[in-house]
Amino acid sequence: MSKKFLYLLQIVVVVIIQNFIYSGIYAQDIKKTISLQQVILSALENNKNIQLAKIEERIAAANFKQTNAIYLPQINLSYTALNSNNPLNAFGFKLQQRLVSQADFNPELLNHPTNISDFSTKLEIQQPILNLDLLYSRKAALKQTEIYKFKTQRTKEYLTYLVKKAYQQLELSYEAVDVLENALQTSKAVYKYANDHYQQGIIQKTDVLNAQVYIATIEKDVANAKSNIANASDLLSNLMGNTLGALYVISKDDSLLEKINSTNQKISSNRADFVATQKAVEANNLMIDSYKKSYLPKVNAFGNYQLNDNKIMGFGANSYLAGIQISWNVFNGNKTKNQIATQTLESIKLSQNLAKQIEEGELELNKTQRDFEAGLFEIKQHEVAVEYAAEALRIIKNRYEQGLVNTTDVLTSASQLLQQKFALVQSIHRVNDTKAYIEFLTSN
Repeated sequence: MSKKFLYLLQIVVVVIIQNFIYSGIYAQDIKKTISLQQVILSALENNKNIQLAKIEERIAAANFKQTNAIYLPQINLSYTALNSNNPLNAFGFKLQQRLVSQADFNPELLNHPTNISDFSTKLEIQQPILNLDLLYSRKAALKQTEIYKFKTQRTKEYLTYLVKKAYQQLELSYEAVDVLENALQTSKAVYKYANDHYQQGIIQKTDVLNAQVYIATIEKDVANAKSNIANASDLLSNLMGNTLGALYVISKDDSLLEKINSTNQKISSNRADFVATQKAVEANNLMIDSYKKSYLPKVNAFGNYQLNDNKIMGFGANSYLAGIQISWNVFNGNKTKNQIATQTLESIKLSQNLAKQIEEGELELNKTQRDFEAGLFEIKQHEVAVEYAAEALRIIKNRYEQGLVNTTDVLTSASQLLQQKFALVQSIHRVNDTKAYIEFLTSN
């Protein structure tokens, strides 16, 4: 008997400590009622994964803007100071400065010139005219921006699914607390009845101890369920990009326990991740076209304007040079040929990967829809089981009050009802989670 008292005392102490801890948590945090739509909007705006996806979009857009160079001129301005006694350079400097005289043709001066300086200011311009390979590279870069937009869209869809799942987890935690607290009230009523009859000498002390142990167990489960509320709230805060610690209450208008309907949806070829892969195939094909176009001649214009003087900051003689260049890379060691072969294989790989994605998506959807239908059947079974367990407990209570059964029978029946109620809530949660996953798989 002393061991039973010691065991009961240990359980009571643990429960008291847990209640103290969790009451401290609830005391310092303010509960906030929040709707599912609010959570989704906040997550889509502030979640770090979404922010990273948008940064990748901006990087792709910046890479695309770099291709504007195939249309725009390149302009370079330079100032150069030179000094030399090299015969060729010295005479060239004088020519550029337009300072050559008859005396400069003296062989002695040509062969042994004195030091001469040249200060040159030059403006150089290069203007692309026709570069078909770069034009197709630009188109491929534009496809890359589209790829990242669809990746961002898919990230948003996945985040929405995670938010729904976390929101349902929060609701499940609150439902679990309600179920356990109702069970706790029942167990306390049984304990009171048992204790009163023990005081009257009608039943044994063991019945009272069993009731106390059962109460301690339920109180422990309540404390854990309240801890799950805090955990689910932290998860929602993390998804929304908020600081942790707030406790959320679901909006009554968003209760998911009454919104379960059959679903029969299909995988869409317009799903964001499928479209992103298709855009990758298109971008790859454009790069193949770019490599092929590199076999064709390129046409570019160039020109420069130059000022030369023998004094610093002097801008005496001026000259210009302008021209158009047609260049043709006739042979580059089969580099382009092998690049085309590589990109062609990459394109085939991406196309097969897209087909594989769609096939796996359909397989996953079929499995998930079967799980959904099985879950609906499971809910109906648990609803019937709850009715039977509740009726069984009512009958056991009546017989208990008549002295026909003992306290253990009542507690066993109460435990059975608790298990069935909790199983029902969990089944509803799983079905709602499955439904949200189906919506994610069939996003269009």
